[in-house]
Amino acid sequence: MPFFFGIIARMPFDFDAAVSAPFRMQPGLRRLAAGTPQLTPLQAGGRHQREKLAVLSAYGPQALCAVAGFDAAPALAALFAQAAAEHPQAWAWDGVRAHALALGTAVDVQGRIEQTAGGSFGLGDEIGRCLRGLPAPWRLAGLLGLAFAEDFAIVDARSGTLPWLAVALPSHWAPEDKVGRRFSEAHAPVADNRLLLQAADALLRMVTGPERWERFVWTVTDQPRLHAHPARAGGPRWQDTAVEQAWWRTEHQTFIPLPALAQAVFTIHVEVRPLAEALATAAQAGQLHDAIASMSEAVLAYRGLLAVREALLAWLARRAAGR
Repeated sequence: MPFFFGIIARMPFDFDAAVSAPFRMQPGLRRLAAGTPQLTPLQAGGRHQREKLAVLSAYGPQALCAVAGFDAAPALAALFAQAAAEHPQAWAWDGVRAHALALGTAVDVQGRIEQTAGGSFGLGDEIGRCLRGLPAPWRLAGLLGLAFAEDFAIVDARSGTLPWLAVALPSHWAPEDKVGRRFSEAHAPVADNRLLLQAADALLRMVTGPERWERFVWTVTDQPRLHAHPARAGGPRWQDTAVEQAWWRTEHQTFIPLPALAQAVFTIHVEVRPLAEALATAAQAGQLHDAIASMSEAVLAYRGLLAVREALLAWLARRAAGR
C-alpha cells in the first residue's frame, strides 16, 4: 500500500468479511497479506491527531497504562523499528531517538524532547507541549501515538495479560480497567462472548507466534467522535441522533508478533463515518440489516442499539430496497 507524505493511506474496512448473518461474537482472525503495512501515518492537524492530542493532554493516565515493573522497551523498540521501515518519510528510529518527521518532533529514550521543525497547525508547538505534560517514560509512546492513527497494546503470552496499553481512542471501554487483566478477562463484559472466551488461549498462542493476523470490528453508533471512553461517551444514547444520521464505527485490528518475547503488539485503527456514506450499495445495506436483525438482545444492549433496533432495521430495509 503506497504512502504519500502527509496523507493517511489506510487499509480499507473489509465489509464483506466483517458483516455477516447470523451475527456472532467471535475472534474473526485472518492472516495478514504479506507486505501489508500495519501502521498509518497521520496528517499533521488531522482528526485523529487532534482527538489524540486532547486525550493525552487532559486524560493521559487513562490512556497510557502499564503494570508496575513491566518492561515494555523491547516490544516498543520493535514497534518503532517497524514504523521506520514501513514509513521512513514519517518516522525515524536509531535505537535511542525517535523522530516524527512530519510533526517536527523527536524524543529519545530518556524522554528528552526536541523540536526539529515548526509545526504546521495551531501555534506550531502542540506536539511538544502535549508530550512535556506526560511522564518522561511515556513520551516515546506518546509521540508514536500522535504520529500514527493506531492505538497500541502489548499482549503477553507468558502471563496471558495485557500489561501495557497506549489507547487514546477506545470504543466504549476504559483502558485503565483492562491493563494487567488476563486476555480472557478483558473480554468478559462482552455480550454473547462464549466463542471469544473459549478461543482466548488459542488466540494468545496464535498472535504471539510467527504469523501476522488481522480482524475487523464494527458497530452503529449515535456518536461521531473517535474517542469513546465510557466516562465521556456514556449516558443515555440516541436522544439527539435519528437513525438516518447514525455513524459507522469500525476498527481494523492487527497483531505484530514478537515470538522471541512471547509477546505481540496489538494495533487498533478506529474510523467513524456517517452510516449513509459507509453503505456503498443497497446490497451492503441488506447485509447490515440481516446482521443486526440476527443479534441477540444482549448484544444489542451491549452495543447501545436495543432502543433503536426497529427504527434502524426499517431504515436499512428502505436502503436495501433502493428507497
